[in-house]
Amino acid sequence: MDAIPPHAGEEFVLPDAEATEALGAWLAALVRPGDVITLQGELGAGKTSLARGLLAALGLAGEAPSPSFAIVQPYAPPEVRLPVLHVDLYRIDDPREIEELGLDEARGDSVLVVEWPERAGEGYWPDALALTIAAAAGGGRRLTARVPEGWSARWPI
Repeated sequence: MDAIPPHAGEEFVLPDAEATEALGAWLAALVRPGDVITLQGELGAGKTSLARGLLAALGLAGEAPSPSFAIVQPYAPPEVRLPVLHVDLYRIDDPREIEELGLDEARGDSVLVVEWPERAGEGYWPDALALTIAAAAGGGRRLTARVPEGWSARWPI
C-alpha cells in the first residue's frame, strides 16, 4: 500500500478495489486474536473487498465468499495464519439474534471482521477498530477510522 491509513477520525481515499484489498492486507499484519474490526458502509462500498484482502494476506487461497447468507464464515489454521470469523449482520433484524451466533465466546481466540455492525446496536463492540467506507467524489472510496485505545499503538502515528 503506497499510503498509510488515516489517523483516528481522518479520512483516507481508497482509489479502487485493489487499494481496498491492500488495506485489508495491511491490517492482516496487525491483527491478533480477540480483535474486532467493524466495517460499515452502504451496499457495494467495499466492506467485503477489505475483508478479502485481510483473509488473503492471512493465507487464504482463493477468494473468500461473502458471508451474507451464512452470516458467519469461519476460517481456521492451516487455511489461515490465525482464526478469523467473517461476519455479515445484514440479515439480522433484532440485535438479540447476535447472542445466538456465539461471537463473544469465539472472539477470545479469533479475529472478528464484522460487516453491518450497526445491526448489533450502538456500541456493541466498543473496543473495535471501526472502519467506515463511503463513495468518494470522483470515484473510489473514503475510509474513516475510529481507533480505540487497544489499537492506538498499532494504528499509524
